[in-house]
Amino acid sequence: MIHRIDDVIAVFDGIFAAPYGTCLVSGDDEPLYCPADGEHALHRIIFAHGFFASALHEVSHWCIAGERRRQLEDYGYWYAPDGRDEARQREFESVEIAPQALESLFSEACDLRFNVSVDNLGGIEVDRHAFAERVAARAARYRETGLPLRAAAFREALHAFYRRGLSREGAIAEGRACLNR
Repeated sequence: MIHRIDDVIAVFDGIFAAPYGTCLVSGDDEPLYCPADGEHALHRIIFAHGFFASALHEVSHWCIAGERRRQLEDYGYWYAPDGRDEARQREFESVEIAPQALESLFSEACDLRFNVSVDNLGGIEVDRHAFAERVAARAARYRETGLPLRAAAFREALHAFYRRGLSREGAIAEGRACLNR
């Protein structure tokens, strides 16, 4: 299976550009969410370095963010770079469980291996296994109780494209139909 970033961008944009005024953009640096402004008609989810997993991860944050947060750069959240102490790492992990759980479900829909990210290369030693278990538990809860609407639509479209072999257009139609249920 070939995982081309152009496919994910086309599927995302096909589902969400019109109803949510949001597009997915491959960036050259760190990921960033930028609301529409005078130069850009659409909100932009900018993912890192064209990486497939980064695109799925950044979309997962967008799927969780409410209307008010989607009007703020990076949804108004803080980000502490590598080198976090224990308290900051706990905060980071607490806000990353839900998005990484969604990312894992998106990865599964794409038939792609998922790896949790503790994202703290220069900081304290992190119990990656314990964090992975918390992410897996949240993913299981999403499976039981349902995903947020936008996440469900994106997952459905990814599954249609990567697992069922539908065309981009067919996958987009599946995602749009999910939005309208």
